[in-house]
Amino acid sequence: MATLREYFIKDGSSNLTLDQKWEMKDETGKVIDEVTARVHFDFEAYAQYISFYIPKMESVELPEAIVLNAIPQLLKVPLEEVHVEAGVGDERTEGKNLVFTGQVYLYSERPVKPEYQQRLSAEASALHHRLTFRSTEYMEARNRWERPLAFISHDSRDKKDIAEPLALQLQKWMCPVWFDQYSLRVGDSLREAIETGLKECPKCILLLTPNFLDNNGWTKREYDSIFTRELVEKQRVILPVWHQVTAEDVFAYSPILADRVGAQWSEGVEETARKLLRVIQQT
Repeated sequence: MATLREYFIKDGSSNLTLDQKWEMKDETGKVIDEVTARVHFDFEAYAQYISFYIPKMESVELPEAIVLNAIPQLLKVPLEEVHVEAGVGDERTEGKNLVFTGQVYLYSERPVKPEYQQRLSAEASALHHRLTFRSTEYMEARNRWERPLAFISHDSRDKKDIAEPLALQLQKWMCPVWFDQYSLRVGDSLREAIETGLKECPKCILLLTPNFLDNNGWTKREYDSIFTRELVEKQRVILPVWHQVTAEDVFAYSPILADRVGAQWSEGVEETARKLLRVIQQT
């Protein structure tokens, strides 16, 4: 099951974004948690909008009211702090020239009471802002019809450069994936969550890199579990992606795995995702 934070990351990921984080403190100045804000740039629509991810903070009654005060500051970022630009050749557009639509999405781990929603919406409307509240009910509704179609097994050292870009690309193309950075929440049992993902996802993507092949910890256990599942279910589950490894390297790790045709990361994230998606959609 996807988390609310995962949906916050996924929603709007097709647009260029600028992220800002800041600490939320209580009345004594003690840091409670960290709030994430994103300014989204939709260059095709010539528009900007904003989203916030607000973790569950019991000691703050209405953190949504606090973060909304940061909107003017956020809108100054592409104007004064960061240069954002997109386009080809002479057809380039600067982010600061995009029009702020007034749309603000609030992803709150603790549901906002209806009376508070009404109050905040009225206050925002006076400033020509439109609020959309997304919380646990939004997450649960989406989870009912969205099920991860592939588990991404990777070495943690490959997360930033390979696993995360691939996960985002697949999800942009409406292919939900089980990816630890999005699918795990604080307090979850790591073993139970991974085992559930490995059992329930129709396919398992293995990111075969030097780091993966050198890892005798989690990735080896994941591979053993996936291979066992193939034997039990008598069907092919593994989808390999090769990066900077040779057939000899993979054969030394697993002779059976060396016989599997894999996607080549050197072809780029979009082509890799496209080849994987073609197989996943046949499931």
